Amino acid sequence: MAHSTAAPARQTVPFMSLALTQDDIDAAVAVLHSGMLRAGSRCAELEKRFAGMTDAKIGLTCANGTCALQLAYGALLKPGDDVLVPAWSYIATVSMVVAAGCRPIFVDADPDTMQIDVADAEKRITAKTTAIAATHLYGMPVDIDAVQSLARRKGIRVIYDAAQAHLATYRAKGLGAYGDAVTYSFYATKNLATGEGGMVTVNDEAMARTIGALRSHGETDKYLHESIGFNYRLNDIAAAIGLSRLDRLEAQTAQRRRNADRYDAMLGEIDGLLPPGRTEGAEGVWHLYTVRMDLSKFSCTRDEFCKALMAEGVPTATHYPRPLTRQPAFKGVATDHPPVAEDLATRVFCLPMHHDLSDEHFEIIERALAKVAGEKRA
Repeated sequence: MAHSTAAPARQTVPFMSLALTQDDIDAAVAVLHSGMLRAGSRCAELEKRFAGMTDAKIGLTCANGTCALQLAYGALLKPGDDVLVPAWSYIATVSMVVAAGCRPIFVDADPDTMQIDVADAEKRITAKTTAIAATHLYGMPVDIDAVQSLARRKGIRVIYDAAQAHLATYRAKGLGAYGDAVTYSFYATKNLATGEGGMVTVNDEAMARTIGALRSHGETDKYLHESIGFNYRLNDIAAAIGLSRLDRLEAQTAQRRRNADRYDAMLGEIDGLLPPGRTEGAEGVWHLYTVRMDLSKFSCTRDEFCKALMAEGVPTATHYPRPLTRQPAFKGVATDHPPVAEDLATRVFCLPMHHDLSDEHFEIIERALAKVAGEKRA
């Protein structure tokens, strides 16, 4: 009998973990059997539980995280406003500012934490600035004390984009305790995922009513429409999946935090690979673990380094390959290119981060990082 002499296939570390459990599937099927496919009791329960877990008074589910931003901006901004926004973030944080008829004022990133640089934000305030939209990027909270202090001194509103930061805390409080509104995404890859979905949390009942009306055609009573609105409702099928997964979210978040500590220690042994900075007083939830390369220590580009890691079985992702001021969609509104955001675009990459990473996975990653860093050393 012939024996193969081919080398065994190299194991690839999964970049993320997306699988539904049987409980998740059963929760969705129960809704299908009920016939209640629209927003109903499952959405209401998800709103109550998630808001409570994030220290917010009121939660409002919606179709997705972009809709959540549009609803929050619709309640807090008016056309013609200038809004401070991060130059280093996902596009939705800023595109919905433009969609609201406002002008985004792009703010640079902190070189350590990669969060919005509040000192730079203050320098960019104009006579028409009415709000700051700050992303808790990668699952790490921004310097909320600094943001809130700026908002108080300048009399501006605060919207936090927490699409990547479910259950993150600041000064031992959930993110829902801060700002005028906080928005979340429940997209398929997020720490809490319903496939598509989102939520806005607020602590003001009048604002909640405004957002609730915007979410459903401006309706304040049956067929009474006091304003123009949208159909941005979630449905009970997605909410049921979210509720099922919410039961596991705290334990999975704790595992992500242990994984981040392990990565920090690993990178501490490799000259030229810097772990993501942590905001003082914050507990991140590590939606992504984003490494910063010191390119002067290597003879390759970031992309070449990542290609070599993939050859060793370690996939990576680049969040993001360009700052928002370099997006063609903002060509007419971006007036300059903040230098830290420009620099980050050339040298950051994300390692696998999820609750199912095993000891074996970490051993593969550690070997790959050491090998590639050695081979690509300047």
